[in-house]
Formats: sequence, structure tokens, C-alpha cells
Amino acid sequence: MAEATLSSKNQIVIPRDVRKALGLKAGDKLLVVLRGGHLIVLPKPKSFAQATHGLVRGKYGSDYRKKERESWE
Repeated sequence: MAEATLSSKNQIVIPRDVRKALGLKAGDKLLVVLRGGHLIVLPKPKSFAQATHGLVRGKYGSDYRKKERESWE
């Protein structure tokens, strides 16, 4: 597990092994999320559409779309 320290300017340095594993380089954007008291840092995807494509595939039954569309009428 890598460790980072918060500086007096409220900056952190992402440890080298983590940067290398994520393919991060200077200037890359990161998403910082607070979930349940925990800080999560993720690389910002170049395209949110590509990053979320197929995310819910197989989560709904085969007739789900049909039932939804029928409810619109």
C-alpha cells in the first residue's frame, strides 16, 4: 500500500508506483470523490460515454425494456 502526505499547501503527491500502474503523467485530470468518509481518487476518463458503456449489461431481464416502453404509452 502506498502512502501520500498532505503538504502545507494542501497538495498531495501520488506515489510513483501508483502513477505508473494507472498510467498517469503530469497534467492528467483526476476525479476526487468522498464516499462514506473515505477519499477516492480516480483518473478522469477521456470519455464518460466510453467509460460507462455496457455498465449495466445483463443487470435487467430481457423483457425489461419492453415493459418500460409499454408503461410510457
